[in-house]
Amino acid sequence: MKNIIQINIFILLLFFIWGCSTTTEQTAKENTPEIMEAKEVRDQHTYAKPQEAVVKHLNWEARVDFERQQIEAVARLDIEVADKAEELYLDTKGLIIDKVTLGEEEVMAVYEMGDYNAVTGTPLIIKITPKTRRVNVYYTTAKDAEALQWLNPEQTAGKNEPFLFTQSQAILARSWIPVQDSPGIRFTYSATVQVPSRLMALMSAENPMKKHESGIYKFEMKQPIPAYLMALAVGNLVFEPLGTRTGVYAEPAQIEKAAYEFAELDEMLEAAEKLYGPYRWERYDLIVLPPSFPFGGMENPRLTFATPTILAGDRSLTSLVAHELAHSWSGNLVTNATWDDFWLNEGFTVYFERRIMEAMYGRPYAEMLAELGYQDLKQTVEELMGEGKEEDTRLKLDLTGRNPDEGVTDVAYEKGYFFLRHLEGLVGREKFDEFLKEYFEKNAFQVMTTERFIKYLEENLLKPNNIEIAGTTYSDWIYGEGLPENMPEVDAELFNAVDRQLQAWKEGTPAASLQTDEWSSHEWLHFIRNLPDDLSADRLRELDQAFGFTQSGNSEVLAAWFMHAIAREYEPAYPALREFLNSVGRRKFLMPLYKKLTETEAGGILARDIYKTARPNYHFVSVNSLDALLKYREETKK
Repeated sequence: MKNIIQINIFILLLFFIWGCSTTTEQTAKENTPEIMEAKEVRDQHTYAKPQEAVVKHLNWEARVDFERQQIEAVARLDIEVADKAEELYLDTKGLIIDKVTLGEEEVMAVYEMGDYNAVTGTPLIIKITPKTRRVNVYYTTAKDAEALQWLNPEQTAGKNEPFLFTQSQAILARSWIPVQDSPGIRFTYSATVQVPSRLMALMSAENPMKKHESGIYKFEMKQPIPAYLMALAVGNLVFEPLGTRTGVYAEPAQIEKAAYEFAELDEMLEAAEKLYGPYRWERYDLIVLPPSFPFGGMENPRLTFATPTILAGDRSLTSLVAHELAHSWSGNLVTNATWDDFWLNEGFTVYFERRIMEAMYGRPYAEMLAELGYQDLKQTVEELMGEGKEEDTRLKLDLTGRNPDEGVTDVAYEKGYFFLRHLEGLVGREKFDEFLKEYFEKNAFQVMTTERFIKYLEENLLKPNNIEIAGTTYSDWIYGEGLPENMPEVDAELFNAVDRQLQAWKEGTPAASLQTDEWSSHEWLHFIRNLPDDLSADRLRELDQAFGFTQSGNSEVLAAWFMHAIAREYEPAYPALREFLNSVGRRKFLMPLYKKLTETEAGGILARDIYKTARPNYHFVSVNSLDALLKYREETKK
C-alpha cells in the first residue's frame, strides 16, 4: 500500500511539474515584447495584429528597374504565430500583388486586399495556420509609390546617372515593401538587390564600399528594426572612409566636399559613447543624397541619409549629423511605440545632440543651438495656436485619423528637449546622465510609450533621489498645450555680442562697419532672425551689399534671409529664391518660404509659378504638404 501511495504521489508530482512548465512556457510566450506591446498599445496607423501573427525576419529579393521606375520584388517573411492564428495582416499602399505563397515549398496562399484608406493604405490579409512559419509575397511597386523618388540624371549632382532613394518614415515603408509598418514591431532583415551594373546600391544594413560589376548587392541587418528604418539608395556613388567605424558615400562630384565636412565624425561617435554607452550598430556611415531629399537627415541604422544643404564648407551645420548619430540610441535603440509618442524619439535626440556638441565645442556653442531651438519652438507654438491647432502643441499627441507626418513639428523636438533639460535641473547633470545611460541600456531594442516612460522616470530617477515634482508637471509639459511657465533658461552668451552689433546698426552704424569677423553661422542666423520686421528694401540692400546674404552658401542663413526678402518684396533676392526653391527639397525650408509668399497676392502668384517647375524635384513627403498649402489640384498637375 505504501508503495502504491508513493507511486501515486510521484505521478501527481509529475503532472504538477508538467503543468507548471506548460504554464510557464505559455506565460513566457504571451510576454514576448511583441505580444506585450500588442496587448498594451494599439497603433492606429497599422493594420497589423501582432498578437496573432508578427513578422520576425524579412528576406527581401528585389530588382530595381529605372526605365519603368518600379521595383519588382519578393518579400519572404518569417513569422511567429499564436496558437489559434488564422490570418496575417500586412500593411501595403499601392503595391501590385502578383501572388502569395506559404513556406519554403511555396504553397499557393489564399489572400485578400482589404478596404483602402488614404492615410494607412490597404491591408493585405493572408490566410495562415498556427504551423505557418514563412509567407512569400511577390509584388511590384507602383510608379507613384510614396516612399520612392526616382531622379533623372539632371536632378543629381553629377548629372550623368539616375538616382533612387527611399524615405520610409513615418508610414511609407508599406509603399515599397509589404510589412507590419509600425514603430512598435521590430524585425531583422537580409536582402539581395539587383541594379544596373554602373550603379551602387546601399541599404540600412551592412553595406559595400565598392561597386560590384554584377550589379547584385547583398545586405544583412542583424539588429531588429521597425519598418520606418528600412532604407534603400541606388546611384553613382563612391565611398570615403573617415575613421575605423565611419565613412561617407556621395556622388563623385561631391565626395571631396562631403569628406571634409564630416571629418570629425569619428570624434562625434566617441563623444556620444562616452555620454550614454556603446554604439550598438557596428558601423556609422552617411550618404549625401541629391537635394530633393525632404529632410535634413534620416537616421537609418548604419547609414544616415543626409541632405546636401548641410555641406556649408565650414562644418558649421554638422549639429544635424550629431542629431542623426544620437538617434542610434534614442529612436533606433529605444523607439516610440506609436507616432503619438513621437516626442520620445525626437526630444531625447535633440537633448543628446546638444550634449555631443557641447562635448566637442563647449557649452557656449551648445547654448547657441538651444537658443535657436527655443526661437523655433516659440514661433511654432504661436503659429499652431493661431491656426486653432492647440492640441498639436502637446508632447503626447492624438493623431487619430491623421497622417503621422502632421506630428512632425518643433514641439516634439524642442519642447521635448526642454522637458528633459528641466528634469536634468531637478537632479543635477551627473545623476541625469546616469539615468539616461541606464535607460538606453535597459530598454535597448524595445519600444516605449509616454506613460511607460513616466513610470520608468519615477521609479528610476525621481524616487531614488527623493524628488517630488509639482502635481502639474506632466499636465504642463506632456499633456498640456503651449509652453510651460517653468521653461529652463538658456544662457546663449555668444549672442550678446550679436545683439550689440544689431543694436548699433539700428542706431545708424553702417553695416560694413559692424564687427562680425568671428561669427559662426549660428550667430549670423540669430542676427537675421532678429532684424526688425519693418525694414525697408533699402535697408535690406545695405545688409546684402555688406554681407552677401543673397549669395550665401549656407542654406540656413539663406532661408532666413529669404523670409525678410519676401516680406519686404526685396526683388534683387528673387532670382536666388527661385533657384533655391527649384533645387532644394528640404521641407524645413520649403514650407516657411512658400507660406510666406502666399501672404500677399503677388507672392502667391510667384509661389505657384515657382512650384509648377519645382514640384517634380520634390519628394512625396514635401509635395504632400505643399499641395495642400498651395491648393494645388489634380487638374493643375497635368
